[in-house]
Amino acid sequence: MELVTTPKQDGFTFPAEFASQQAVWLAWPERQDNWRDDAKPAQQAFAKVANEINLVVPVTVVVSERQREDAKVLLEPSIQIAVMPYNDAWMRDIGPTIVTNAQGEKRGISWQFNAWGGNYNGLYSPWNDDDNLAGKVCDHLGIDHYRAPFVLEGGAFHTDGEGTLYTTAECLLSPGRNPELSQKDIEQYLAEYLGITKVIWLPKGLFNDETDGHVDNLLHVIAPGKVVLSWTDDINDPQYLISREALRVLVNSLDAQGRTIEVIKLPIPGPLYLQEHEAAGIAPSKGMKRLAGERLGGSYANFLMINKTVFLPELDSLTDPMAKSILQNALPDYNIVGIPTREVLLGGGNIHCITQQIPAGGAT
Repeated sequence: MELVTTPKQDGFTFPAEFASQQAVWLAWPERQDNWRDDAKPAQQAFAKVANEINLVVPVTVVVSERQREDAKVLLEPSIQIAVMPYNDAWMRDIGPTIVTNAQGEKRGISWQFNAWGGNYNGLYSPWNDDDNLAGKVCDHLGIDHYRAPFVLEGGAFHTDGEGTLYTTAECLLSPGRNPELSQKDIEQYLAEYLGITKVIWLPKGLFNDETDGHVDNLLHVIAPGKVVLSWTDDINDPQYLISREALRVLVNSLDAQGRTIEVIKLPIPGPLYLQEHEAAGIAPSKGMKRLAGERLGGSYANFLMINKTVFLPELDSLTDPMAKSILQNALPDYNIVGIPTREVLLGGGNIHCITQQIPAGGAT
C-alpha cells in the first residue's frame, strides 16, 4: 500500500549498510544499448555477483519474462526470481530504499526516478517501468511504501545510520533532478524520508561518472565517522583535484554526532578505458555514450557491505590487491570477496549500483 505520511512522521529511519541485513535484490541486464554482445557477458558478471552474495544472505533477482530461463541457467537454484517490468538493471537506483523503526518493522521508499536527468540529460527513455519498480518490489515483500515527492537515486547518498548523510552537490543539485528545489529544500526532504539530521555535501563525484556524480562511486561509509575515499596521486588525472576537494570537506566537517571523520584513501583502478571490441558490441543510443577510448568510471568504493562481508569489484590486476589490503586493514573483522566486474563497469556502474539491501528486522 502507498502511504500518504512520511517515514519521519511514522518513526522510520534508514539503517546503515554495515548494519544487519536480511536480503539483497538485483535486476537482470539485457539492454542492448548498454550491455555489449546481447548482454551475455554482463549477465555472467551479474550472476557471479548474485551467487556470491547468496552465500551470505538470500538473493532475489528481477527479470523480464523473456529472460527468465536464461537467468535460471546462470543463477544458483536457491536464488529467487521475480518477473517484473523494468528498463535497466540498476537496482540501487530503481529499487526501494528500506527504512525500519524501533520495533523492527520495515517500509519502503519509492523515489522518483528519471534515468539520471530526465529530458535534460537522462540516459534513456522511457524510464516509467524503472520509476514504478520500487513499489512493485515492496508489494512483493508485503510491505507498505512511501512515494517520495522528489527525484533521488539510491546511489546518490550514503548514510551512517546515526544521522549523517553524504552526497555530492554535482548530483543532487544537477538541473535534471529537482531544479525547483533549493539545497535547503533537498536537505529537509532527506531528513523527512531517511531520518538524517546532517548532510555533508561533497562538491563532485568521480570523474566522468554519467550519473552526474553519484557519491557511491567516490566514497563509502564503512562505520560511523569512518569513510573510504577514491584517490589518486597522479597530478595529471582529473580525479586528483576532485578527490582533494572531497578530502578538504571531509576533514573540515563533523558528523551528526559531532565526530571528526576518519578518511581512508582507496586508489582508483587504471585509469580504465572502453576498448574497441567492447564498444563494437553495444547498440547505438541517444543518451548513453559508449565510444571506444572513453574513460570508464572505475572505482573500488563501489562495493557492497553485507553482514561482515565486503563484495569488492576487481578491475585492475595492478591495484586490486592494494584495494583489498586497504579494506582488510580498515575492516579486520570482515571477509573481503573480490569479484571481476569489468562487464558491469562497461554499463556505467558497479556492485553497489546493481544491488539493494533489505535490512534485517522483526515483523514487516
